[in-house]
Amino acid sequence: MRVLAALSGGVDSAVAAARAKEAGHEVTGVHMALSRNPAQNRQGSRGCCSIEDASDARRAAALMGIDFYVWDLSAEFEDLVVADFLAEYAAGRTPNPCVRCNEFIKFRVLAERAEALGFEAVCTGHYARVDAGGGLRRAVDLDKDQSYVLAVSGPEALARCLFPLGEAPSKAAVRQEAARRGLPVAAKPDSYDICFVADGDTQGFLRSYLGERPGVIVDETGAEVGRHAGAYQFTVGQRRGLRLGDPAADGKPRYVTAIDTASGVVTVGPPRLLEVTEFQATAPVWFQAPPGPGEALTCAVQVRAHGAALPCVVTVPDAGTGTLLVALESPLRGLAAGQSAVFYDADRVLAQGTIHR
Repeated sequence: MRVLAALSGGVDSAVAAARAKEAGHEVTGVHMALSRNPAQNRQGSRGCCSIEDASDARRAAALMGIDFYVWDLSAEFEDLVVADFLAEYAAGRTPNPCVRCNEFIKFRVLAERAEALGFEAVCTGHYARVDAGGGLRRAVDLDKDQSYVLAVSGPEALARCLFPLGEAPSKAAVRQEAARRGLPVAAKPDSYDICFVADGDTQGFLRSYLGERPGVIVDETGAEVGRHAGAYQFTVGQRRGLRLGDPAADGKPRYVTAIDTASGVVTVGPPRLLEVTEFQATAPVWFQAPPGPGEALTCAVQVRAHGAALPCVVTVPDAGTGTLLVALESPLRGLAAGQSAVFYDADRVLAQGTIHR
């Protein structure tokens, strides 16, 4: 099978490509250049898809003896991921750029180009398992499992993907395998943070694009307790960096409980105000037949990339609305509009949706 291996320049994608070749596939490596701005280049273990990473990917491909290309997808990345990131924060929601990058760049733009060039599958270093029909399951290594960020891509796209690391017992084992194969990235540190905010200063990045939009911070009674330079700099559930002038009456920490970008008002309060027992999710992506209107689906929901999956009951009030009603077995704190919600039955993904309210 002709396979296009996405080589990020890290150890995971290199080992995944090596395994695909060892399995008998005809593998070609490609590195996606996503940054238009040199200031967004990798710094240490921050960021990804930089010039340094392209060089590392090329070296790994040469050692494996596979053809290698660099594809400039920076325009698509800017339009589909960075612009959405800015728009979501400007609207007071909490985006997940990694989820969106997987959906639009890695499993749409990349996959469409691969198909047009005659490749039968795309191979990546994600930790997840997928069956022939696109069914998605958690990776064996639960600490590295990435099914949460992959679920939005849907079964049709995932059916054309290979995830050779889904059965890997641990990241340490993957690094050991890379060293045995002589791959030059065996000891390369993992990237973290938002890849296009290479210095880790998300608020500074937002401020440079969105400018200052002064507003007030109020407590749950409506009393002003501080001021800010832009409501977009806050997320629901945030505790640090609030710079409040007046402490809470009980002396305990306060958290962001609501954001109104139209008025510029940010509301803070005690953590109990963050607890929710139900929410709505929209634009569901199903990996099985959805329940009928009014039918209940008992499962578990995960709302953060490394969060726990919590018991819940999902209902579809009207098949035509594309809305899921989710009732939680126990309260969940800090839920924010814009987050991805992924629903599981044990290690099997049932559906994905975007938290709306």
